[in-house]
Amino acid sequence: MHPLKRPAAVSALAALALLIAVADPASARSRGEGSRDDFAQTRPVGVPLLAVVSLNDQRVTIYDADGKVLRAPVSTGQTGYETPAGIYSIIEKNREHYSNLYDDASMPFMQRITWSGIALHAGVLPGRPASHGCIRLPYRFAEQLFDLTKMGMRVVVVRDDMGPVDIAHPALFKPGPVKSEVALAPTAERSDAVERRSMRLGVPPADAGSPARAQTWRQIAAAKAAQAEAAAKASEEARRAAVRTRADAAKSMKELRMAEGARSRAEAQLRDVERMLEAARSPEATQKAEEIKAKAAERLTEAQAKLDSVKAEAQPKIDAAETARAAANAAEAARTAAQNEVKLAEAKMAPVSVFISRQTKRLYVRQAFQPIFDTEIAIRDPDTPIGTTIYTALSYAKDGADVRWSALAMYPNAGIPEAGSSRRGERRSEPPATNAAAAKAVLERISIPQDAIERINEVVSPGSSLIVSDEPMSAKETGKGTDFVVLMSGEPQGGIKTRRKPSPYGGYGDDRRYRRSPYGGGGSFWW
Repeated sequence: MHPLKRPAAVSALAALALLIAVADPASARSRGEGSRDDFAQTRPVGVPLLAVVSLNDQRVTIYDADGKVLRAPVSTGQTGYETPAGIYSIIEKNREHYSNLYDDASMPFMQRITWSGIALHAGVLPGRPASHGCIRLPYRFAEQLFDLTKMGMRVVVVRDDMGPVDIAHPALFKPGPVKSEVALAPTAERSDAVERRSMRLGVPPADAGSPARAQTWRQIAAAKAAQAEAAAKASEEARRAAVRTRADAAKSMKELRMAEGARSRAEAQLRDVERMLEAARSPEATQKAEEIKAKAAERLTEAQAKLDSVKAEAQPKIDAAETARAAANAAEAARTAAQNEVKLAEAKMAPVSVFISRQTKRLYVRQAFQPIFDTEIAIRDPDTPIGTTIYTALSYAKDGADVRWSALAMYPNAGIPEAGSSRRGERRSEPPATNAAAAKAVLERISIPQDAIERINEVVSPGSSLIVSDEPMSAKETGKGTDFVVLMSGEPQGGIKTRRKPSPYGGYGDDRRYRRSPYGGGGSFWW
């Protein structure tokens, strides 16, 4: 429950007002508060890679590989329930979500960014911070964005709006050859299992000198995709061949069954005649029975000859059908195996997140919301703030040999907050761009072990990111089913502080549909 108890009638009316406002943006506008359902689209939208939410400007800007593409007003957390400035990602999507903290209030097109309950969703936009920590979006914009985004898209909440800038630097990761069959596998994985998986993917063991060693995961995935396509064609051809041979065999088997039936009837007739012969009591009856027996024996001989002829013709077709069926089964198994190999290889191409904390002096790696490895790194002048900068891999370059990167600083001067720089109420039409020189200077202060660089290079792809920060990762929010969550310690964190930490023993706060969080327990969604 909300800490402030309300009378049941008031709660019901509030819930009805909220539901009407979300369901009918036009009615909200007519009341003067408005849904502010207008939003700007600069060009056709590619795959969104980054959302930047400005608390002071109360707006969100969406960036794809080619830059800004969408912008819309928002309403973030009100005083005491502030949406914390920090770095998040989309970890769950639900088109129809409801809050049980706020009278079952509708939260359409919900895109969760913390398991403790902060999300982007459609809601009323009064032109100021008004939520309990969530980021409310215009209804039409929320619907469009929901259909465009993918799990893992980075969401950055800044105090003052900032824009990313294209950047190139030798320290930024780029696709490299697979040098280890471990390739970012968990360190506890057994070597024999790793070797089996490597062989399935066509990657040789560590001591092999195969040319495949020089391949990147992208090249391996492309080769596996080609093999899967060929296996699919072979499976389809084998299936069609099995259908044809089965049809031919079915006709022959029908003729064979008819011939077997004719022989059985001839045998039965002969047995009947033999019983008749045994029962004969006169020479005339015996002679008559002998004549009938001769004809019955002749019919049996003819039926057997017909059966032998039909069987001789049918058996090869039956054998061919059985062979074709076995071949089709084998081809289908090969197709399934090839598709599984493609999935394994493509899993290695999932965007990877790298986080470097000046506070812990460690580098952490996550892929597909799973921790992969961490290692110590060196930072020049470790006692001097380095700020917080997010580097995002935008797209492949140089025929896949490199990737394009952008840099986004949380604060204007390379991510180090300035005292008194808050300017709530003052909104610029365009945000200042991140200082590229300062972002490069951040990279030049960091020394990463070469083996870690090579392991990351093996899996870097568009959508990957590098976060460098003075802050540690949030121990409360970073966990199972999340990417790195980094909170700015110098900013209000009411929207986080008011939420209880997810319990490893279960129990949930507000999601009716998803009663158990992948984090291991609950957490409340706040309207």
